[in-house]
Amino acid sequence: MHDIRAVRADPAAFDAALGRRGLPPSSDAILALDSDRRAAATAVQEKQARRNALAREIGQGKRTGADTAALEAEATALRGDVEGLEARAAELDGAIRAALEVLPNILDASVPDGADESANVVLKTYGEPRTLNFQARQHFELGEALGMMDFATAAKLAGARFVVLRGALARLERALGQFMLDLHTQEHGYTEMSMPYLVNAAAVYGTGSLPKFEEDLFKTTDGRYLIPTAEVPLTNTVAGDIVLEKQLPLRMTALTDCYRSEAGSAGRDTRGMLRQHQFRKVELVSITTPEQSVAEHERMTRCAETVLEKLGLSYRRVVLCSGDTGFASTRTHDLEVWLPGQQAYREISSCSNCRDFQARRMNGRFRGGTDGKTIGYVHTLNGSGVAVGRALIAVMETCQQADGSILVPEVLRPYMGGIEVISAG
Repeated sequence: MHDIRAVRADPAAFDAALGRRGLPPSSDAILALDSDRRAAATAVQEKQARRNALAREIGQGKRTGADTAALEAEATALRGDVEGLEARAAELDGAIRAALEVLPNILDASVPDGADESANVVLKTYGEPRTLNFQARQHFELGEALGMMDFATAAKLAGARFVVLRGALARLERALGQFMLDLHTQEHGYTEMSMPYLVNAAAVYGTGSLPKFEEDLFKTTDGRYLIPTAEVPLTNTVAGDIVLEKQLPLRMTALTDCYRSEAGSAGRDTRGMLRQHQFRKVELVSITTPEQSVAEHERMTRCAETVLEKLGLSYRRVVLCSGDTGFASTRTHDLEVWLPGQQAYREISSCSNCRDFQARRMNGRFRGGTDGKTIGYVHTLNGSGVAVGRALIAVMETCQQADGSILVPEVLRPYMGGIEVISAG
């Protein structure tokens, strides 16, 4: 959510910032509503002052026996005027909020300009993509040949974009999630959280999915939403709260199922597990002061990168361009892992600094400063640490052997009961 005071202070800069995202100017329309609202509020104050003066005059007149009928008639008329103006001010306030809540966050100046993902910039590359001396297979070919990845049964149960995992692959998926949680809690200082998978509309609104992106969500008949990521409940733990500055940064992590309708993705990644309606992800969320958030963004990205490095996966870090950066983010780093079966880099983590954009929507604040009383909005950050299903895909394709078996990365073997190779039979 944007601060209307910032729009007033420099409307040209506000429009230019939105222009970087390919959006038309909005400040004139918003400021016209704001001007009307302020005029209505001023009129309310003026008429209230006149009502107060009339009340005193009427009281004095009654005490002296004077005729106050005209004064009382004026006071009655003013009461109706005030009620009408207050309703008008509230209506305008709602219109301003409706105009602001669908506008994306202001991008950091360092974000490269560009219309789409083709303009994203690679910042670093880790490891050499594995070269196989045999024909690389994609994860679904490997999984189906092992008899452990079943899309047909999933489709019978739930439809397209679901999967059933069996045996060692189901255990490998579980191992990946447990490994990531242990790494982030024991080495990276995150607190493990167990969160609801169903949240109310206020929570989804707070992180930015409502009202603009409702079609991407699954909604229940009682008005709740299945979480698209644990970012939603984790970030909203500070909604409506005032946190003490000395408690910041708050670092939280959770392993949850995530649910997305994949609206607009028809025809994309229809084979396999890359784009599903239900998937697992380890989420990282940080709540910080404004001064901490840039450094925290780098720290969070490194925490996600460490997962891939310990798994022995090749990846690259990419900064998203203006046309590819998400709605609530001011700057986003994507980690793209190399998939030998696809011969391509694919996203496995997205780490974003949202600054105070989400905090304004959810009214998450902190108390601090030299006087111990200053109150400001917290900054919020979120990142995948990492997507479990995509990590499973990357491990399968990177660690595949010529016979179709899969070597288990050493860091996962303790979680796999010592199993070193996953093979059929």
